[in-house]
Amino acid sequence: MNPLKKTAIWITIFSIAVGYLESAVVVYIREIYYPEGFQFPLVLIDNYIAITELFREAATIIMLVGIGVLVGRTKLEQFAWFIYCFAVWDIFYYVFLKAILNWPESFLTWDVLFLIPVTWVGPVITPIIVALTMILLAILIIYSEQKFNDVRIIKREWLLLILGCLVLIISFTCDYTQFILQEYSNAENSITSVTTFLFDASMKYIPTSFPWWIFIIGELMLLLGVTSFYRRYY
Repeated sequence: MNPLKKTAIWITIFSIAVGYLESAVVVYIREIYYPEGFQFPLVLIDNYIAITELFREAATIIMLVGIGVLVGRTKLEQFAWFIYCFAVWDIFYYVFLKAILNWPESFLTWDVLFLIPVTWVGPVITPIIVALTMILLAILIIYSEQKFNDVRIIKREWLLLILGCLVLIISFTCDYTQFILQEYSNAENSITSVTTFLFDASMKYIPTSFPWWIFIIGELMLLLGVTSFYRRYY
């Protein structure tokens, strides 16, 4: 078997397995804190569970970075394998949640995507779209590394990719940020602690609208970066 094909198969299997582990942990957490099914607003989680989750997420990222570093021959190829692993993990996380819990109900079901520095939320389809874009870029980089010398992403493409990611982050955090600002405006005279205020507000937050136009702009910027890379080599 071709060494690249063998590597791709095993990395894919590894990433799917990590996706299952991620979904299994969520199954346990939801059984404890959301016995009637996950829904907004979020419920209070014990501090030691929250800290454990934070370090578990960090450990997962380290594992995915480690695979990229071990397999990739160049820094760009290492980056490509990392984003490939991350994307496959993210997609199969939802696949296994659907298989185990029959959740999400649809691609438009809201989910919490990240919690730092503020809460990221969005319909399930949005991280899946981003993950598919990451897989496309990763495959192009890895395949190009096999065919050409001195493969690189030029400044224009990095700019599009980075700005696209920043715009996507805005789309994921926009609704929550607007909610917090509204809550602050309504309670500014009675706030005694910013930390307490943010904590209490988070426990009341229910997503209302997703800024699709911002998300689409960010996704198009990513695709422009990917297309530019493709056209330079093909």
